[in-house]
Amino acid sequence: MVRRNRLRPVHIASTSWFILSAGYILVLALRQAGKSWWVIVSLSGYSTLLVLLLISLYLFAIFRGVARSQKIQVEHPLTSTGYYMAFYVSTPFLGGLAGMLGMIGEARVSQFLLGIALGSLWATFSVWIVVDPAAGFLEMLLPASRKHRLERLAALRAWREEREKERKRLLAEVDEQERMEQRQWQQILEPHAEKLAELLLKGQRGYKEVEEEAVGLGVRAWQIGGLNCMRELHLMAMELCKSQNKDSSIIDYVSFWWDGIGSWRSPSVV
Repeated sequence: MVRRNRLRPVHIASTSWFILSAGYILVLALRQAGKSWWVIVSLSGYSTLLVLLLISLYLFAIFRGVARSQKIQVEHPLTSTGYYMAFYVSTPFLGGLAGMLGMIGEARVSQFLLGIALGSLWATFSVWIVVDPAAGFLEMLLPASRKHRLERLAALRAWREEREKERKRLLAEVDEQERMEQRQWQQILEPHAEKLAELLLKGQRGYKEVEEEAVGLGVRAWQIGGLNCMRELHLMAMELCKSQNKDSSIIDYVSFWWDGIGSWRSPSVV
């Protein structure tokens, strides 16, 4: 983290220098092609947003690469060192310096600056696009790097498998606990289910008394096991009704009788 914080300002400055060099080459090429300044200004105005977006994406990618863990350092003995990182982020400046040395003796200021810009451009392209990926690929071919990478991937797979086993174990425990609760509820709720089924079969005869008794059964189920217990009692009662009254349809009054008990809500009527 300390190394990353130290290199961040250098990297921002070098990237800005790289963009400035590319912009200078573009402007000089347009001027040499006979384009007027207002055309150049118009083009730069439309491209500002795109340039900022590219810079943001690039900085994000590089900062992720700079912050390497100890395991990655074992697999990348060269590109993860502080010296290489410093060289990597300062490449535009080094390329500009090389271009400056190559243009010694040039009297024209525009050509002198062009040589500096071209040096920055080519050096940056060579190191960032060609040299760095090639160096990383060669590092991965080293026996120690390959061995460590295989071990790291194997450890990662083992950790994922262990986590998946733990997840399945927890789910199995939850399912088993729910089944145990369901069996316990069925034993406790059996007489209540029979009574609730009887009330359902009565329908609207003695509606007020029937509803009060059904509400009392719902409250009892809520006290025993909450909403899940109420659902179990409701299901048991409906199954008993269907088995006892096969020839007639059953109106599910329970869903409306229990509205407001605990978290029970009656279905909306469309």
